[in-house]
Amino acid sequence: MADPRIEAAIDHWAPRYVEHGVPVGDFLDITREIDSWDDWCAAWTASGRRHEELADAALATGHRRSAALHYLTASVEYHFGKFLFCHDVDQMRATHELAVAAHRKAHPLATPPFERIEFPYGDHTLVGNLRVPDADGPVPIVLMIPGLDSAKEELTGMEHWFLDRGMATFSIDGPGQGEAEYDLPIETAYEKPASAAIDALVGRPELDLDRLGALGVSLGGYYVVRATAFEPRIKAMISLSGPFRINDTIEQTPPMTRLAFQVRTHSPDFDAARAHLETMDLTGVAERITQPSFIVTGANDRIVPADQTRRIAAAIQGPTEVHIIPDANHVATNKAYEYRPRMADWMADQLGA
Repeated sequence: MADPRIEAAIDHWAPRYVEHGVPVGDFLDITREIDSWDDWCAAWTASGRRHEELADAALATGHRRSAALHYLTASVEYHFGKFLFCHDVDQMRATHELAVAAHRKAHPLATPPFERIEFPYGDHTLVGNLRVPDADGPVPIVLMIPGLDSAKEELTGMEHWFLDRGMATFSIDGPGQGEAEYDLPIETAYEKPASAAIDALVGRPELDLDRLGALGVSLGGYYVVRATAFEPRIKAMISLSGPFRINDTIEQTPPMTRLAFQVRTHSPDFDAARAHLETMDLTGVAERITQPSFIVTGANDRIVPADQTRRIAAAIQGPTEVHIIPDANHVATNKAYEYRPRMADWMADQLGA
């Protein structure tokens, strides 16, 4: 019998891997070849290394665009090796470091290029990747916020929707996410890191911070609501499959997800993690939002039930466009074509891109 953790990773997220840059052949090969969740990270790491070798070869012969593509593919495969591999933190972290390193190799090669920005957050440092389309004059920008098991490197698979429409993107790792997850636990008051990220962009002549939007994915769909409610510089918001109150739904998530909450809240056990997350509740928060909002989820979402996202939409006081995608899963990645072009068009309209 197959490991139920592998079955859960396929059942819940198979379209996500492919939508965000994993070649479908790699996904099929990896998931066919392993029988134990213990082998998950190593299998994805080996596949990522093949792409990194292709990237190195392309770069050695001067083919920069091909090298960028292969480095980014390597990065996202490393990322999916580590994303929920929280029972072996040492292996998870080693593969995560490969994901970040491969992504950084692509930075000067991609079109448009990435700029790594490190910015202060209390006594710590957070990191984001900025991309600015080639344009005359300052451009609007979208702050992009990952979720529990995603990171800024995975958001590369969504950035093009905005870049192609003349908007810059700034994808960040906040507390409990990506590069910050080892030093900082999940921050339920996410307006704090969001504001720090926006501060890091002040004074950049190529950006128009008066035309700033924000997007959050999954748990980031909660974070972006917090950020928009308390950060007036955000002029428009997209929330994808965000929970209204996480402890109402956490028990039904897959076991790897529950362990990720424990590890990324820096909790000794799951009960302590639930206590840490008790304030992750949008009651009295979503009602503060008067900015235009675009809300999406899948009608068949089994990670964050659609009713949770509907509660967010119902509480917002500003103009709100809501899409509950029929037959769609978490973040509607199996039906991404139903909303991703539309959400990018919507943001472009809100920000005057």
